Amino acid sequence: MKGLLGKKLGMTQIFTEDDRVIPVTVIEAEDCVVTQVKNEKKDGYRSVQLGYGAIRDKLVNKPLKGHFDKAKVKPKRHLAEIRIGEKDEFKAGQVIKVDVFAVGDRADIVGVSKGKGYAGVIKRWGFRGGPGGHGSHFHRAPGAIGACASPSRVFKGKKLPGQKGNSRVTIQNLEIVGVDTEQSLLLIKGNVPGSKNSLVMIKESVKKSKKAKKSQ
Repeated sequence: MKGLLGKKLGMTQIFTEDDRVIPVTVIEAEDCVVTQVKNEKKDGYRSVQLGYGAIRDKLVNKPLKGHFDKAKVKPKRHLAEIRIGEKDEFKAGQVIKVDVFAVGDRADIVGVSKGKGYAGVIKRWGFRGGPGGHGSHFHRAPGAIGACASPSRVFKGKKLPGQKGNSRVTIQNLEIVGVDTEQSLLLIKGNVPGSKNSLVMIKESVKKSKKAKKSQ
């Protein structure tokens, strides 16, 4: 299993050999190190813990400082786990660079979507809404949500107004169209969740699209 932690720098576009324009997201993934390796015998499952981003020593508490000292790495601002297979081997302190991915690989990108604040059902869920004329008294309301006397409650999961965005989002099967090892940059075709300078996780795709399978 390939995986990295990185920072979303923004979006741009590149030209292919046949003069097509492709929108890409630029992700910076430098100084990504393994801070812990977990196995079935001790932890019950196999995974690696990755650390990313510099942080001042005085902002690290003693338990975390001992955790980083055990791995013999400098303190990191972000920590995240990625499951690995039985044949994958990692060591604490190992530096993982962008060259673990190659052009043409498929990846799943995990990030936190942009927060839009409190939103109604039309903006949040795309409801159609009522008539727009002056005589109508029903424009942007959600409509009836109850279920009469039986079961006389609102079902869990009902689409209602509330906070929009600011949630964990995974976009699958995105193609890697560029790898810059000198600047530790990845170019991902299309958009990825999150705002500029936000943390994202890049993992090897678990569900390959039909187009990807045919090309292989």
